[in-house]
Amino acid sequence: MTKIVWTNGCFDVLHIGHVELFKYAKSLGDVLIVGIDSDEKVAKDKGPERPFNTAMDRMKILRAIQYVDDVFIFDTTQELSDTIKKLSPDVMVIGSDWKGKKVIGEEYTKELRFFDRIAGYSTTDILENRK
Repeated sequence: MTKIVWTNGCFDVLHIGHVELFKYAKSLGDVLIVGIDSDEKVAKDKGPERPFNTAMDRMKILRAIQYVDDVFIFDTTQELSDTIKKLSPDVMVIGSDWKGKKVIGEEYTKELRFFDRIAGYSTTDILENRK
């Protein structure tokens, strides 16, 4: 039986922290599916200068990573929740900064795992330091 793993985020400017997240998530199952925020959702959540890369570009880049098997784009938290419900992943991996908070779609997965972010790697920091 195929074990499905899910993770999601913006993944606007990829860095080693993202790659390690995908590597860890893939180690937990057979298929890793990644959800990414649409351009509109990123702009709404992170400000009008984001995203740096379009959703289509982000999707193509993510699909080229050896750990990622498929990518979905979502516009709203409801669409995210509905997608997770439909896929019903065995494991959901989310950043450890979400510990103690409501994780969208967690009720549709068998297991919720947290990934400790790697210090010094942040898309926001990368983009702010380019100015």
